[in-house]
Amino acid sequence: IKYIPYPIVVGFTSGIALTIFSTQLKDFFGLTVDNVPGDFIEKWIVYVRHFHTIDLWSTLVGVLSVVIIALTPRFSKKVPGSLVAIVVMTVGVWLLKTYAGVTSVATIGDRFSISAALPDASVPSMTWDTIKGLISPAVTIAILGAIESLLSATVADGVTGDKHNSNQELIGQGIANVFSPIFGGIPATGAIARTMTNINNGGRTPVAGIVHAVVLLLIFLFLMPLAQYIPMACLAGVLVVVSYNMSGWRTFKELLRNPKSDVGVLLVTFFLTVIFDLTIAIEVGLLLACLMFMKRMAESTQISVITDDLDPNKESDIELHEEHLTIPDRVEVYEINGPYFFGIANKFEEEMIRIGDRPKVRIIRMRKVPFVDSTGIHNLTNLCRMSQREGIIIVLSGVNPRVHETLEKASFYELLGKDNICSNINEALAKAREIVKA
Repeated sequence: IKYIPYPIVVGFTSGIALTIFSTQLKDFFGLTVDNVPGDFIEKWIVYVRHFHTIDLWSTLVGVLSVVIIALTPRFSKKVPGSLVAIVVMTVGVWLLKTYAGVTSVATIGDRFSISAALPDASVPSMTWDTIKGLISPAVTIAILGAIESLLSATVADGVTGDKHNSNQELIGQGIANVFSPIFGGIPATGAIARTMTNINNGGRTPVAGIVHAVVLLLIFLFLMPLAQYIPMACLAGVLVVVSYNMSGWRTFKELLRNPKSDVGVLLVTFFLTVIFDLTIAIEVGLLLACLMFMKRMAESTQISVITDDLDPNKESDIELHEEHLTIPDRVEVYEINGPYFFGIANKFEEEMIRIGDRPKVRIIRMRKVPFVDSTGIHNLTNLCRMSQREGIIIVLSGVNPRVHETLEKASFYELLGKDNICSNINEALAKAREIVKA
């Protein structure tokens, strides 16, 4: 997760915020809609078509809930505004129903059947066929669950300024998901919506999650009959505020001033999260981010030709000029500055073709090459064989230990010849002079 670029995190966080907001409009406005589509665009089309069914009482409850949540911190930092809104609106709606005959505001009890009985514990029967059938979806769910939980933790870190322990999060989640099916539970993950709600109400440590679970259990056991009176419009108002707080629109706006590649990743992740889902958004966002990164790495890697007529006033030649290198006749010296990977593998060959000369020795200076990948090794091998066919000897200079080990394991030195590996450029030039004189 720590390798996920920031524009992706902001993109899917803002996308989820908009998704949460859009799912609450039906209850917030009390719209009469039998079935709300899951698709974002279709959902909004349904909202527009049914907006004439808006219920003013439900809308009033939703708006007042948002106002209460917004104003509560001015009077008390310790009392959660969402809790105040739920209590006040629940009592208010109950009074309206009881004494004013207002029945249009839907409550939890109107939508869902509520039972205070705990589910029976039972261990599911497992057969080999069942395991084979479930192993693939189980791995998929585990991976997605881990990603969502750690992404939630990453978002929480950005808000609180703390740093989460990824291993601790995943171990705790794994233990919970192993035992929850015994009580009829389904796989659970850390959710950004609940995490942000917790943080916005003062939660900062794992104790907040424990208290949350215990309170839910107590409500489930003793207060479930009262929960049925909570207005759906009030809950929608709470989630509207949550979606606003997690949208990070200011950060989103700031990122729009960044390089176009980052803006592209941000917008693609945002729209894919909204239109499709988080999984697709992350996959495509990461792919785009990787492609952009490789492009930048390829552009940052330079392959230069070292000559005697270096310009001491040119920034890229200053260091080379100060070394006072003297290049013998019939010797070419190339310096690679940056990683030698598949993104720039053809750059070297193109540079040699551009020079067009056929020297006796080609020195490849690799002191600033931090690593080389398989494509780079393949390219070096082809260059070496091509040069040998033309009677040109390749000499490597300044290879760092990591690259040296990689080339040695790939048996490249057997083709090159270990005598043609020099520790520095002066040694390589001396070697080249010997070859030219021979």
